[in-house]
Order: sequence, then structure tokens, then C-alpha cells
Amino acid sequence: MFNFEKDLRCLMGHNFDKAKEGYVNLLIKNGRGKRHGDDKLMVKARKDFLEKGYYAPLRQKLVEILGEGNTVLDVGCGEGYYTSLLAENNTVCGIDISKDALKYAAKKCKNSAFAVASIAEIPLSDRSVDAIINIFAPENLKEFSRVLKKGGRFITVQPLENHLFELKEKIYDEPYKNPPPILEKEGFELISAEKIEYEITIDNNEDIVSLFKMTPYYYKTSAADQQKLQNLNVLTTAIEFFVAVYR
Repeated sequence: MFNFEKDLRCLMGHNFDKAKEGYVNLLIKNGRGKRHGDDKLMVKARKDFLEKGYYAPLRQKLVEILGEGNTVLDVGCGEGYYTSLLAENNTVCGIDISKDALKYAAKKCKNSAFAVASIAEIPLSDRSVDAIINIFAPENLKEFSRVLKKGGRFITVQPLENHLFELKEKIYDEPYKNPPPILEKEGFELISAEKIEYEITIDNNEDIVSLFKMTPYYYKTSAADQQKLQNLNVLTTAIEFFVAVYR
């Protein structure tokens, strides 16, 4: 179903070439050299951390919820950690605004289609997917409604209040908790919701620093606070996900 050919042309006459890594860049540049989405540092850190299995329970839960034989849009798919497992029994297309992330995703998931694209204009036809997966990514409910088939599911993952709180305690003088998830979504009916809560212990500095660099906290933290993790070799922190399914 999702087949991005080598060369694409839209109705407005724009040409889009398929990169050697296997993804298509559908974002028209607004300025020379402008970067969209997560940069190489964040993408590499997330790849290194997730491949160690720290978030494997979430990955398995998504497989359980999604089931098999679906056409799926993975919104904000990143480097493809979740996409790769979901694609084993489903037909998956991943979109992200980060070209750096999709270089990894397209190499990792040879049986899926990937596009650098915005949720403002999802490059799929109306009523074309059975499910949308959204993990920590922005939402566009109007576009999600457009591309979902009648009765299709929207599966979202958000961090709960104490997610990574102990990591924040190591960095900030006054660590803050995440806001509670927003349950109501216009045009969608909540059909199930559950929490995934556990602790992880990271016993090496490399993974601790990777965890920090893959989060938005790194880019909002002073150089002095960043240095607080340089000699930290053991960290136990809460992992709290909120998984909700809408129709």
C-alpha cells in the first residue's frame, strides 16, 4: 500500500527524490540549510538508548494493542525503534520532520515506507489507514481524522507525572513533574487507557548521558547543569507511560 517510488511529483509540480537510505523528503525547504526536527545528536542518543531495551515494555504493549494485519501510520516515528517491531505483522508508513532520524529508520525497517513530512499535511489519502501510532509526538486531530478509516484507531503515548523524575533530580535544583495527560480529543472517543509503570536502573554513564541527550531537557539545560551527569555511573529512575486508544 505505502509505496514511495524513486521519483515523486505532486499536483503543484514539485519533484521529490528518494534518498539512498530509502526515505522520501516531502518537506519543501523554507531556507537554505534549515534543519527540521531532531538533530543528529538527539537521534543518535535515542537510538543508542532504546536499543538497550529500557523501553521494551512499551514496545511490546503497542504490539499487543495494535494486533496484526493493519495499515498503520507511525507519526513522529523517529529512528524506527517502535516502527520496526510493529511492521513485522502490519503494513507501516512512518513520517517525521527529522531527516536525520529517517536515515536510521529507513535502514532499520526495509519493509516500511518513510517520508520526511509534517502532520500539517500528512502525505496519505483520505480514509487510508486502520490505525495511527503517536509516541510523544505532536498531534493534528483534523488530519488524523482525515486519513483514518471509519472506525480506525488512534493510539497515543504520553509521559506521566513522574516519568524520569529521578533523572531531573540529578540535574535541576527544583525538578518538576510532567503535566497530567489530556484525555479528551475532539472528534475521537476514548475506548481504553492504561498506565505502564516500572523502574529502570542504568549502571553506566554512557547510557545515562544518552537518556539525557535524547530528551528535550538537554536542550533546555545550562552547560553547568549538563555537567552534573558526567560522573554519574548509576541511576535508578521511574518510567511512566500513559497509553490511550481512541476511535
